[in-house]
This record gives sequence, C-alpha cells and structure tokens, in this order.
Amino acid sequence: MRIGILTSGGDCPGINATIRGVCKTAINYYGMEVIGIHSGFQGLLTKDVEPFTDKSLSGLLNLGGTMLGTSREKPFKKGGVISDVDKPALILQNIQEMGLDCVVCIGGNGTQKTAAKFAAMGINIVSVPKTIDNDIWGTDISFGFDSAVSIATDAIDRLHSTASSHKRVMVIEVMGHKAGWIALYSGMAGGGDVILVPEIPYNIKNIGNTILDRLKKGKPYSIVVVAEGIQTDGRKRAAEYIAQEIEYETGIETRETVLGYIQRGGSPTPFDRNLSTRMGGHATELIANGEFGRMVALRGDDISSIPLEEVAGKLKLVTEEHDLVIQGRRMGICFG
Repeated sequence: MRIGILTSGGDCPGINATIRGVCKTAINYYGMEVIGIHSGFQGLLTKDVEPFTDKSLSGLLNLGGTMLGTSREKPFKKGGVISDVDKPALILQNIQEMGLDCVVCIGGNGTQKTAAKFAAMGINIVSVPKTIDNDIWGTDISFGFDSAVSIATDAIDRLHSTASSHKRVMVIEVMGHKAGWIALYSGMAGGGDVILVPEIPYNIKNIGNTILDRLKKGKPYSIVVVAEGIQTDGRKRAAEYIAQEIEYETGIETRETVLGYIQRGGSPTPFDRNLSTRMGGHATELIANGEFGRMVALRGDDISSIPLEEVAGKLKLVTEEHDLVIQGRRMGICFG
C-alpha cells in the first residue's frame, strides 16, 4: 500500500512527532510505502512530494514546526497557488497518477473540513487533529495544546514578579480567536485573577471591581489573562483594549503583553510527543484496516476515531459549565 501524508494550516508543536508516528508505523510494522507531500494541499496540486524512508524520519520527535512545510491552500475555494482550475478534480487526478491508496491529512478545523469533502468525493482519507487552540470537535485534546498552555503558563509565571514589584495590573493576551481554551488553562495554571474568553461575555466594571477588591484586601497587583478573540471596540488588540479600560476604571497602572506566535513554536511537551505518537500510530492502523473517512480522536484515555462528516464545520468551545470555570469562580476568579 502507498500512502501520502501532508500537514496543512498553522504550524504547532507535535506535527513532526505525528509524521514520525504515522510513517514509522507504516514503514516498519505494515510495510507500506510513504510519500511526503510538501506545503499542504498545495503539494497535491503541484505534485511537490518526496519518498520517506525510516532514516529520513530520524530526529523528528522533539522538532518543532513541520518538516513537510505547510500552507493555507484551500482547494475548494478560488485563489491560492493555482487559479481558474478545478482544483479538487486536479488533486484527484494527481492522487491517482501518483498511485496513492490513502492520504493522511494533519491539520486543524479547516483541514478537517477539506478532508471531509475529499472523503465525500471517494478519496481514501484519514486525518489527525492538530491545533494549539484545542477547538476541534470530537477529540478531548488535540496535540499542540499542552505545549501552548505550558508556554503561556510560563509567561504568566514571569509576569507575577514584575506585577508584584511595581504594584501593577498586568494583562497578557494569548491565542484563541473563537475558543478560549489556552486562556482558561494557562490562566488557571498561572494564577490569573481575571480570565477572559470569547465564549463568556464580560463587564469591564466587574473586572475593575475585582481588581479594586483585591487592592482592599492587601493585594496590590493583579494578573489578567485574555484570549485574543474577546470582544473589544474593534480598533485595538484585546490586551491593549482591556489594559486601557482597567486603568480607566481603577486608576491603577496597567500594562499589556501580547504573547503571539511564540505559543506555536519550539519543541512539544512530553505529553504532546506521546499524544502525537499515539495518534499517528492509530491513523496508520485505520489505513491498514481500510477504515477511511475518519479522524483520529482522544476520548478519555483511549485513542479512537470518528467519521470526518461529524467533525466538519463544528467547534469545541469553552462553556460556563466547564470544571475549571466553575472551580475558578468558587475561588474568586473573575470570568467577566
């Protein structure tokens, strides 16, 4: 059997570990031939590929980024690397010409949606969920999330000393346009006093009162963790907007920090390395068993899979009923 593998969308820690998990299992256990596809779906349009061997997969486990490269090419939309061409049809033709029996797609929500469309066309597809945002429906955790939370938590830990020394409010902005999982998990792990996520509405006066109440209790500094996708005036970044509003409400000197793309870079945590390895191995098992059109998923402690058609177009979002939100509120943390 000859399989292709690609990575699409944004980079994140653990992609290379997943590639390694898929390909080493395919080559060493199942005797499959593996073709690496460069630059995501763009590589399927241009046939930018290379054969993989066990040797070419060495040194990937702790390596950040993606050795295959990535792109945001969306074959079912106009534009991209090739215009005025029926891109899905061209990809189908190229897959047939390259003799690929299955394509493994590693990516986030957009990739899962594209993979589902190709599966509906009859192409043998198996996908692996990848995103630091942890917002892919159907899996408890996606690899990359733990690494991003660890980076954000370390940054919050470091801000405590500066905030304490200057008796300031420190606002830190983390990634999360629609889902606030990184803000929630890093904010709780880092001892945030206010945690704002896109899914839960906030009132700036409540935030100001929380900070002033802390001051009255002899706590002269506060840490505010915000997801980049929270509601603002539309003109400023989340951290800048919240910092200015807090200073106006409280009169306390407030500074903002935007963590940015550093959350997506560097080596994956041990948890993500192991999760990537398990997911990659299970993806190859699905191929060997002829179970196509499915996404690998973590459910509890078990690696399983679900139909791609159930995943496409859905988001997994933070809710008011999440244990960390409930426990945080019991501890006096302000969520809005």
